[in-house]
Amino acid sequence: MPRRFVLLFFFLASTLAAAKPNIVLITISSANKLSSALAHDSLIFDRAYAQSPETISSTATILTGTYPQTHHAGELGGALAPTLPFLSDLLHGYRSAAFVSTIQLDPKNGSAQGFSRGFATYDAGFHRAAKGEGRFVSVERRAPEVVARATAWLAQNSKSPFFLWVQLNDSGDVAIAKLFATLKTQKLYDDSLVVIAADHGQSLGAHGEDSHGIFLYDETVHVPLLLKMPQNQNAGKKVQARVGLIDIAPTILEVAGIPVPSQMQGQSLLRSAKSESDRPAYSRSDLPQRAFGWSPLESWRAGKYLYIRAPKPELYDLTLDPGAKKNLSQSSKATLDTMAAQLNAFDARFTAQAGKSTELTSTEMQKLASLGYVGLQKSPVGGTAVTGVDPKDTIDIANKVFAAIAFLNDGKPDRALATLPMPLPNAYLAQYAAGAALAQQQQYPQAVARLHQAIELQPDSAWAHYQMGLCLLKTADYKTAAVHLEIATNRLPDFAAAHDLLAQAYDHLGRAEDARRQRSKTK
Repeated sequence: MPRRFVLLFFFLASTLAAAKPNIVLITISSANKLSSALAHDSLIFDRAYAQSPETISSTATILTGTYPQTHHAGELGGALAPTLPFLSDLLHGYRSAAFVSTIQLDPKNGSAQGFSRGFATYDAGFHRAAKGEGRFVSVERRAPEVVARATAWLAQNSKSPFFLWVQLNDSGDVAIAKLFATLKTQKLYDDSLVVIAADHGQSLGAHGEDSHGIFLYDETVHVPLLLKMPQNQNAGKKVQARVGLIDIAPTILEVAGIPVPSQMQGQSLLRSAKSESDRPAYSRSDLPQRAFGWSPLESWRAGKYLYIRAPKPELYDLTLDPGAKKNLSQSSKATLDTMAAQLNAFDARFTAQAGKSTELTSTEMQKLASLGYVGLQKSPVGGTAVTGVDPKDTIDIANKVFAAIAFLNDGKPDRALATLPMPLPNAYLAQYAAGAALAQQQQYPQAVARLHQAIELQPDSAWAHYQMGLCLLKTADYKTAAVHLEIATNRLPDFAAAHDLLAQAYDHLGRAEDARRQRSKTK
């Protein structure tokens, strides 16, 4: 090839590379607002809604551009199917890195299976808290540390186009400002696309909910969303169109000049900013059903109304009643029926299930039955039925269980057990929390009893099987431990601790080769 064509080729290649904007995605857990200083250079979406009030489910929506009933990821399990579109996997020509602040989003030690796909670097490395071990040395990192890790990566990887995802558990404006300062110092800020969003909000006692994960009122799903375009286009503009976190992935791909896959179910935020169209917003909460056996919840925001599908339906005029305190479901039947019909039509789109099933195989079910498990219940996934207990009537139970789990994550099993509602409800998460707390206290026989109940209520819970395997190893029941740990490792293939425990069980059973294979998976 003549030298002039070689030079032209490299000139064009470098020009195209330079045209690719760097992309920075910052997601913040449980943020109801962001500092106004962050909005100075951004498009501001005042009416943005999360599609789920849970961290894992909402983050999956952000990264896949799909609804929860399509991706099936949640706090209690569910791997992202390899056929789902995934942002870092689609950003060809980008070097991708993720820095997360919680074990919930650690694919090797949490429930976020499949989230590391396409990332050259996925910085997590958490572990389950032991008794007396605080959360910030086990299951969480503070914002300044996460940002410090991200800026160190930037110093070595900013010469070519990059996609950087930084996830923070606390609303650290100072930490984010330091990240922006680094981008500006390296002269990367102006040409970058920066997206800042909360994955959900916090109830903080509104409607009786202490934290988040159950209800779908504005406190938990109306979230901040900022979009800083390259060259700060439309800086400071406020967009009144209703949008969703599901729209983030298609927006990033559009700005990067990459075709948006047809499987993505959101639309570009730039289209909403231009048209100011008032699209309905959908959200759902499966945690009431999965964790407690109650009814799932769905919400539909259209026009000035909020409709919540529940055993006791709810309808609010958010223009007159922004706090959603006056339920109009009895007095405005026609409006209620219209909103319900719209939600029914929306739900009808989701006939195919794209998520990876976590249901037990028939062999696994037979093994558990032989161990004395009776009445094993099939775990519901993505349904729309609203029968059974209304979470509004039992929110106090959820508050206590979530508080107990917070104590568990802080290495305080005694406080966890004292916080759980008594008598212990026949709900998966309550039984699991009690079992995990007893295991932390090394009260293994008592823990086994609680975990047995948890598994009967949710047979596909990898975490219950893992905890059960750990307890049975401690009581020298190696054969039964192996059964539970095999189920756990099948569902958490990247969870090194589970493979290590299974290797220990195999050693005791004289299965040296099987033990070796399991240890090879811990590296």
